[in-house]
Amino acid sequence: MSDTRSRGARGARPRSGTVHIKQHNGPAYAILILGSAVMVFPLVWQVIVSLESTEESRSFPPVFWPAHPSLAAYTAVFEQLPIARQLLTSTLITVARTAGQLVFCSLAGYAFARLRFPGRNLMFGLFLSVLMVPGACFLIPQYQIIQSLHLVDTWQGVALPGLFSAFGTFLMRQFFAGLPRELEEAARLDGAGTIRTFAQIMLPLARPGLVALTILTVLWSWNDMLWPLIVTTGQSKMPISASLATLQGEHMTNYPLMMAGAVIAMLPMIVLFMVLQRQFIAGIAFQGTKG
Repeated sequence: MSDTRSRGARGARPRSGTVHIKQHNGPAYAILILGSAVMVFPLVWQVIVSLESTEESRSFPPVFWPAHPSLAAYTAVFEQLPIARQLLTSTLITVARTAGQLVFCSLAGYAFARLRFPGRNLMFGLFLSVLMVPGACFLIPQYQIIQSLHLVDTWQGVALPGLFSAFGTFLMRQFFAGLPRELEEAARLDGAGTIRTFAQIMLPLARPGLVALTILTVLWSWNDMLWPLIVTTGQSKMPISASLATLQGEHMTNYPLMMAGAVIAMLPMIVLFMVLQRQFIAGIAFQGTKG
């Protein structure tokens, strides 16, 4: 009987310990739930306003749910903007920028991390110094270059300056620098050259870094607004992020119309996140640890 009681007592300890851990995790879960609510509220409010009338969107105190929800704002967006054309333009720009970043930044990052050449550290320092300059300082020279190439008011002109970035080079350089050199030495002993070593040995190992760079480039490119507004003038040539700015009135703004356009522009990224949720989280986590 005593052995049974002792075994029962020992068996009860993990259960009490588990409850103790859950009690300690309660405040953490409460903070996480509160933070999630704060992050999600703007999205929910955006959808609510898009279903309101113009009078309800301007009322004070705010109306937290319209009396008669309506999709009229979404219909108006499709009537005023060539949404299908702009979504295609945004997709082309995003795909081109992402492909360029993956190719050029991985090559440059590998060169700075692995190759020995005169002035490597100085050149890399110059690359990092670009990150300290505000992006607005590059707008005029970038526009002059695009204008000389006769690419103004084209999606190619929007995408071209984003094919390469100093941040992408820095990110890939840091990743390649952390890979073991024994892999390179083994490849060279097998007769592989620099290009073959990079393409067949090092690049597959850099997949987490490539995923992180892809996610950050897609988000940045899809949400980019300032540069497309400068380069493009016709709405049929604008990406959807820039065309939303044209919905703002000069004297009065139709807030349900703007919120409906923002919801439409956001839907592709939401669907992409739902499909690639695990890769998004892993990529952002990787970027945070490597940065």
